[in-house]
Amino acid sequence: MPQLPYAIDAETPLNQAELNVLRSQYEKEDDMVGVQTKFNYAWGLVKSNIRADQHLGVMLLSEIFRTSPERRRECLYYLALGNYKLGNYAEARRYNDLLLDNEPANLQASNLQSLIDDKVAKEGLMGVAIISGVAVAAGVIGGVLLRNLGRKK
Repeated sequence: MPQLPYAIDAETPLNQAELNVLRSQYEKEDDMVGVQTKFNYAWGLVKSNIRADQHLGVMLLSEIFRTSPERRRECLYYLALGNYKLGNYAEARRYNDLLLDNEPANLQASNLQSLIDDKVAKEGLMGVAIISGVAVAAGVIGGVLLRNLGRKK
């Protein structure tokens, strides 16, 4: 992944001690967890390299996005980042585009858009290669079967 200065969040997880501090605060508040505490914990989870953490982070951010309209703007980038890291590129692009619609000069979102576009292009080429390989294999198998059928006559 290229190192873009404003999309550095895609590559820099918190260390386990820092994440544990956020988790402890979140768990301590229990049923009365505040939006800021939930956001901080979700932010730390999204930055993680552990897929389950990223997924939980996206879920928490989605809850904030739905229930706290005043906090939507700050959730957009991390929802885009979390979905990008999970490989949900369509969702990542959707959230990132919402942010860029409101803030076209946002360098973090612009750089994340580049990362998303690069991944989509790269995985699209891999998909084409896989499909081509399957088609060639099917052709070879079909040819062998037809040749064998011709010999049996």
